Amino acid sequence: MKTDDDAIQIALTAVADWADKEGPLLPVLHQVQERIGHVPDSVVPEIARALNLSRAEVHGVVTYYHHFRSEPAGRCVVQVCRAEACQSMGADALLAHARWRGVCTERNPTSADGRYTVEPVYCLGLCASSPAAMVNGVPHARLSARHLDQLMDAQA
Repeated sequence: MKTDDDAIQIALTAVADWADKEGPLLPVLHQVQERIGHVPDSVVPEIARALNLSRAEVHGVVTYYHHFRSEPAGRCVVQVCRAEACQSMGADALLAHARWRGVCTERNPTSADGRYTVEPVYCLGLCASSPAAMVNGVPHARLSARHLDQLMDAQA
């Protein structure tokens, strides 16, 4: 785990890498999350100051886009598709099962032991092979609860 000082240095490096480009906020946030695994609250004021934005603007972007996290994710990140095609093929039940299996809730998507993060996402582009989910960034289609259990066990 990175300290606040480490995280701030990573954020300032990202700002330096993107500051001369148009619209640098999203690339900066992506770079921070890629390096740290999330966008800690401690870096928001530093990014805002460096890009001449308000803290509210930076915080708003972090909280608006589901890709960004303000807390570390679990070792196994399960993202269950919630688009219409997947819903029609049982994605709601699959999401509920993944949450139950990972001991996660909608309010607390990461398990207390840090093993799992379970999140809904909207359209993975696997509509013809639904229900679908991504497990640690790898897409899986035509999922059953049993198959998802195997994937989760292998990743956590």
